[in-house]
Amino acid sequence: MKLAIGAMSFGPRVQLNLDLIRHAEKLGFDSAWTAEAYGNDAVTTATWVAAKTETINVGTAIMQMPARTPAMAAMTATSLNQLSGGRFKLGLGPSGPQVVEGFHGVPYGKPLTRTREYIEIIRQIWAREKPLEFSGTHYQIPLTGEGTTGLGKPLKSILHGDPSIPIYTASISPNGLACSAEVADGVIPMMFDPERFDEVLKPHLEKGFAKSAVKRSLENFDVMSSCTVILSDDVERAMAPVKANMALYIGGMGARDKNFYNDYAKRLGFEEAAVKIQDLFLSGQKKEAVAAVPDELVDAVHLVGSEGKIRDRLQAWKEAGKRREVGTMLIGGMQPEALDILADELL
Repeated sequence: MKLAIGAMSFGPRVQLNLDLIRHAEKLGFDSAWTAEAYGNDAVTTATWVAAKTETINVGTAIMQMPARTPAMAAMTATSLNQLSGGRFKLGLGPSGPQVVEGFHGVPYGKPLTRTREYIEIIRQIWAREKPLEFSGTHYQIPLTGEGTTGLGKPLKSILHGDPSIPIYTASISPNGLACSAEVADGVIPMMFDPERFDEVLKPHLEKGFAKSAVKRSLENFDVMSSCTVILSDDVERAMAPVKANMALYIGGMGARDKNFYNDYAKRLGFEEAAVKIQDLFLSGQKKEAVAAVPDELVDAVHLVGSEGKIRDRLQAWKEAGKRREVGTMLIGGMQPEALDILADELL
């Protein structure tokens, strides 16, 4: 199993802990991943990390597809990969309608259709087999019709892309997981319980593998699951920020009838808690929503507690890694000593 580190956190100023990233690099972590929501972007931060490190791979988890054209994503990935000496991994995602339409001001559209088209266009640009032409639901290249000049023509990228750059998509919904397994090289699910792969991920990934135009399986497809790690003997206090984040996603990241994270918590076996968290959060009782997140849910998907507790729970992750059900653990946390434990157990 490989280890990866989340390279940043959100706030009013860009926050990158380069000392922690370099520590992970020395320990043998495979990659560091940046992110974007509706503030900092993932590309500038990934560039900064790549420039300040030497061996660790750098990825975007994720670049929001509706915020940039597929051609721009392909250009960015090629540039970063060449400048970093082949250390770039491209993570993509559709984001959500609140951000896409409310912040970027573009239609959300059909996220899975967009994902398929987006990745196909990127792969065409990297392959450089012919000038780019594409006709789909979201993208028409060259573009014609109302508002255009009629002067657009198929072009081939000046930069020579690398088709081996791995493409990941962030997903937790059944159809999204299947789409990732069909067209991408890896998937980034959050809140993953390593003991529930068969129920939560396996059937959807296998559905996508069966539809893929190339031969894909867990042997060449990376399940990179995110996991927060906090080393502390005061478990209740250490769980507090984790529960706050989970309450935000399960309770408020989406509308009542369209919240992928709430649905996912239900599939993890916490249906009653998911309903309660959402009811409280949407009614403005955010503190109560945080308190409603069960300790058992935190322990199922994150590593919070004493060194002994963390090492004991890591055994489930190690077994999942042996079965290729988890290829990479994407670690969230700020403690060098926690990274030391993970490296000691898994590397």
